[in-house]
Amino acid sequence: MDWRKMSAADLGRGIGAGDIDPMELCAAFLDAIAAHEYRDRIYARTTPHRALAEAEAARDRARAGQRLGPLDGVPISWKDLFDTAGVATEAGSALLAGRVPGRDAAVLDAATAQGLVCLGKTHMTELAFSGLGVNPMTATPPCIHDPQAAPGGSSSGAAASVAHGLAAAGIGSDTGGSVRVPSVWNDLVGLKTTAGRLPLKGVVPLAPKFDTVGPLARTVEDAALLLAVLEGGTPADLRGASLAGARFLVLETVALDGVRDDPRAGFDHALERFAAAGATLEWGRAPEVADAMALSGVLFATEAYGTWQNAIEAAPDKMYPEILKRFRGGRDHAGADYVAAWHALDRLRADWARRIAGYDAVLLPTCPILPPNVDRLLGDPDFFLSENLLTLRNTRIGNLMGAAVLTLPTGLPATGISLMGPPMSEERLLRLGAAAEVALA
Repeated sequence: MDWRKMSAADLGRGIGAGDIDPMELCAAFLDAIAAHEYRDRIYARTTPHRALAEAEAARDRARAGQRLGPLDGVPISWKDLFDTAGVATEAGSALLAGRVPGRDAAVLDAATAQGLVCLGKTHMTELAFSGLGVNPMTATPPCIHDPQAAPGGSSSGAAASVAHGLAAAGIGSDTGGSVRVPSVWNDLVGLKTTAGRLPLKGVVPLAPKFDTVGPLARTVEDAALLLAVLEGGTPADLRGASLAGARFLVLETVALDGVRDDPRAGFDHALERFAAAGATLEWGRAPEVADAMALSGVLFATEAYGTWQNAIEAAPDKMYPEILKRFRGGRDHAGADYVAAWHALDRLRADWARRIAGYDAVLLPTCPILPPNVDRLLGDPDFFLSENLLTLRNTRIGNLMGAAVLTLPTGLPATGISLMGPPMSEERLLRLGAAAEVALA
């Protein structure tokens, strides 16, 4: 049995049954990381001493029948924007080189309290401001399908760590698609949580009003368990989940425009499987989505630049030029424009809430393109810009609308379908996702 290919939930069950020793499990992952050809492209740094100490404590609890939860003793990775006490947290940026926090991020605290084992910190897009996952300033992790293709970002290393069997799951962040895009391109499940549901204390910010924390995992069950761990709550009950009678809105506005052949084929395949499982599909337009998308530049770039202006302008040469351009795109918007944009978005969110109220979820392709070649992205700034904007186009809808979103692999490589719901609807989406996972198998 290859532990590195098992779900986090199955590993937890194995520990609980006495079939898996957490110390041996942790050592297996650490050894695999050390021996992996792409180790230095996936992990910014590992935390072996911490991991082994946490695994030893988990082994002792398991032997005493005192496990802290279903994932006690399971090893996972953390994106390098979650503070880890005494260990560098640099958020993929030379601007933060040598930054060593004094305490763990709140969500890492919560995970540790539930017995999860911290393997280390994964590479990411510079300051989390790109959906491609390309970072020439530190490292670009490999996509599971092609090591020369973009892995998706900004939680690029988080996805790679799971897809390459170097962590049972990864924890990332999502401001405009940064959990969902790398999940799609590496055939994983990704959960974008509602803004404000999980604490951001100790998380290096990008745009705090949009920043969220979420898991990248092998299964919907893993995502449900990890959400509960991160907030110290109770996992969604996935028993008896079914698509029979579910009513879905297939979003036509923006989301289906120019979707390339393979992502569209994956999406259509998923829709067929959902319908065969008893779901009702209705296609519909939502003008408020297009109106909200038009506000993106003012909202995201302005907040990101406002957050990082002083650090950036003190040393702009330390940044990859294309990421620097993205940040500086927010410096020319007046404060009045930013406030007006938020007022407009609040109105559009209310319109959206009324439109989707009768549906169990909204469906859309998670990403309209496949992973592009890294060398071409780095060699052609115009291509980098156009592909990055297209990569994040569909996922950004969820952030703008304040939604909870679950992305699932469709069965066709590097393609995904998203189930999007209103704020705080994660449990409902996870139940639907569990049923969808069976339909797509």
